[in-house]
Amino acid sequence: MNTPVVRDIAALIARVALGVVFVAHGWQKLSTNGLDATTAGFEGLGIPAPKVSAYFATFVELIGGGLLILGLLTSVAAILLVVDMVGALVFVHADKGVFVTDGGWELVVALGAGALLLVAVGSGTYSVDRAFRRNGSRSRVKA
Repeated sequence: MNTPVVRDIAALIARVALGVVFVAHGWQKLSTNGLDATTAGFEGLGIPAPKVSAYFATFVELIGGGLLILGLLTSVAAILLVVDMVGALVFVHADKGVFVTDGGWELVVALGAGALLLVAVGSGTYSVDRAFRRNGSRSRVKA
């Protein structure tokens, strides 16, 4: 069952699923809440440099999530998303227990771990990254 096609399909599904969740959270910060309210929320949570942090989180999630969906600049987008999730863990969720219903860290850890896995294995064959690869080699997703 561990064939290159299965791995590439798994990478595609993971990229798109993670990307959709990140885009939704970035869109929420930008459009639903607005950047001013997101900044105020970050300030209320004691997040350092709340305006910079709010803009970083919003646009990394929105644009980075979109890049994951496309499989474009996947490693760059994914590492920025890992940094975003580490910040969310450290500054907001770590002391609230595991469960997201209590403000806990389960979602940020799952999203961060998924993004970290994409950093390690790449975007897979079914991606824009693959279309631009010069040498025609397979994706980094290997046995």
